[in-house]
Amino acid sequence: MIVIKRSGEKVAFDPNKIFSAVSRANQSTDNPNLQLSEAQIHAITDQVTKECEMLGRAPSVEEIQDMVQQAIMKQNNYTILHNYIIYRYEHNLARQANTTDKQILSLIDCRNEDVKQENSNKNPVVNSVQRDYMAGEVSKDLTKRILLPEHIWKAHEEGLIHFHDADYYAQRMHNCDLVNLEDMLQNGTVISGTMIDRPHSFSTACNIATQIVAQVASNQYGGQSISMAHLAPFVDVSRQRIRKEVEKELKMATGKVDENVLNKIVEKRVREEINRGVQTIQYQIITLMTTNGQAPFLTEFLYLGEAKNQREKDDLAMIIEETLEQRYQGVKNEKGVYITPAFPKIIYVLEEDNIHEDSKYYYLTKLAAKCTAKRLVPDYISEKKMKELKEGNCFPVMGCRSNLAPWKDENGNYKFYGRFNQGVVTINLPDVALSSGGDLKTFWKIFDERLQLCFEALMCRHNRLKGTTSNVAPILWQHGAIARLKPGEKIDKLLYGGYSSISLGYAGLYECVKYLTGKSMTDPEATPLALEIMKHMNEACNRWKKETNIGFAIYGTPLESTTYKFAKSLQRRFGIIPGITDKNYITNSYHVHVTEPISAFDKLKFESQFQALSTGGAISYVEVPNMQDNLEAVLQVIKFIYDNIMYAELNTKSDYCHVCGYDGEIQIEEDKDGILIWKCPNCGNTDQTKMNVARRTCGYIGSQFWNQGRTQEIRDRVLHL
Repeated sequence: MIVIKRSGEKVAFDPNKIFSAVSRANQSTDNPNLQLSEAQIHAITDQVTKECEMLGRAPSVEEIQDMVQQAIMKQNNYTILHNYIIYRYEHNLARQANTTDKQILSLIDCRNEDVKQENSNKNPVVNSVQRDYMAGEVSKDLTKRILLPEHIWKAHEEGLIHFHDADYYAQRMHNCDLVNLEDMLQNGTVISGTMIDRPHSFSTACNIATQIVAQVASNQYGGQSISMAHLAPFVDVSRQRIRKEVEKELKMATGKVDENVLNKIVEKRVREEINRGVQTIQYQIITLMTTNGQAPFLTEFLYLGEAKNQREKDDLAMIIEETLEQRYQGVKNEKGVYITPAFPKIIYVLEEDNIHEDSKYYYLTKLAAKCTAKRLVPDYISEKKMKELKEGNCFPVMGCRSNLAPWKDENGNYKFYGRFNQGVVTINLPDVALSSGGDLKTFWKIFDERLQLCFEALMCRHNRLKGTTSNVAPILWQHGAIARLKPGEKIDKLLYGGYSSISLGYAGLYECVKYLTGKSMTDPEATPLALEIMKHMNEACNRWKKETNIGFAIYGTPLESTTYKFAKSLQRRFGIIPGITDKNYITNSYHVHVTEPISAFDKLKFESQFQALSTGGAISYVEVPNMQDNLEAVLQVIKFIYDNIMYAELNTKSDYCHVCGYDGEIQIEEDKDGILIWKCPNCGNTDQTKMNVARRTCGYIGSQFWNQGRTQEIRDRVLHL
């Protein structure tokens, strides 16, 4: 059995430590009549050991100590209980004298399990990642002791809420961006003090775009999105240049210019340049390492409707085609085998021009389906449904799902690019339900108290950014990625009026409703309560927005490591409750539980009503088997998405074993200690360094493996198709 220490280090369970701790508390009183017998201490040790084994997961040190206190209490010896509590308190004071050293040392030695698997796209062995994690530990320590109010940090540590990205809170950084690539390319920008003029070719525009993405990623901590439509005008710039070159070559070679020959050669070379430009973006994004130790968390938005004219739309179609073709091929791993990369994430917009068999660009949708079946991307946005929900607009989400509210400038024009998200705080909905004991009146009271706690925490996020000058990140605030403020100018005006968003995250709606009603959220008798909870959070955000003039919105949190943290806190606070706290994860946002049998179409239709209420961002998915030989079924799901839900994706598997060359699904199994491991079903390889595993976990693909809670969730998923 394994124990998770406070530093995050994983060590073997040792019952002798329990016996020793209770013995020391026992010896702290001189009165033999008040002491426990050795048999009683052994009984306490055995009881706690048994309780730990029954958990079915690795307990934390704090959980074990809580069990010890309960076991001493059952012996009715309150003197020794008092001594043990003092013993814990004194050791806690000693630890608080230095809160970061052990954390940092354990992550440098790769012994910190929590940090190692905090981000499934960061390799914790790499120096740059370790440097980022070290800085993060210092930032969290400052946040805990100085920057955040004590009651907010306490709620975060207890798992009542999650204050996201505390490791970046000390710096004045924000979450996600919709990069205004069009402005930066058309009007020029500055990168690292160097003026970058409007590019004179498509390939140059792609190169500049990757440099912008890298700079933006190093100055915020979330995801960013760019529109490939902003690159499309430069295809014709290249075309005109190529045309002049080819004309000159033909005249030199033949003395005349045949218009048909000229056009064929020009378009062939244009396609070659598009190929090089798209390849530049794909390979540079994958191979870039930003200051936070990972490739930029980039989303590419593929939307024909953004083109300004037919020529531009046809050029954009070629860019989309090439983007999908290259992603379908994949990238080579160190063995030279093509595998599925995690980034860039791709969003393909479904619209009238590409959704029907007789649509002009339906061939792109067929290619997207083929790519999805093999590489898990693209994801899909329905232009029709998004326009219904966003005042007639269709635009990209930021990162994996953060969604802006429509906003108009002083001239009454909608604006989306150049906007951003200030940060996220997530409420643990199952904890609210369990704290109420199942009484609905008490539930709503506690719910409002927790929402107020989230509001205070979000205002801390907002106030941390308030007063920030444009000098802290010139690429963002001065040179067009978000704004073009003057040097030294404060960013405050961008924090108000809904220009930027700030997100109330939520998790575990399924478990919350299940506990309160005894029924699955999909049961018609339970669904109204689930919707009422969503509406209640919206009402809170609308109230806060009115009071503060800040763009609050509710956000279906993409829990990664936090799904495990919340599950552990629920088990610690309420014990094991079948169907509620008996797993090492809780359900993301409003999703139907991963173990519940439901068809792909029923799931998407059911979840669409919750997605419409998750105004700050949400994504739904369906779990599918290998569909490469059944693309018609994939296309049926895609068409259903277009008619029924704003934003959705299909999850499949894409793995490779370096030992034997197996490219099927790598399996999840339990080892002798009850730890979930990845195992090749063909050769039995369990060495994670000798396999590539790609899974979508929170709306984006991870490739560096996950903590035990998320791994259990992946294992438990049922197929929807």
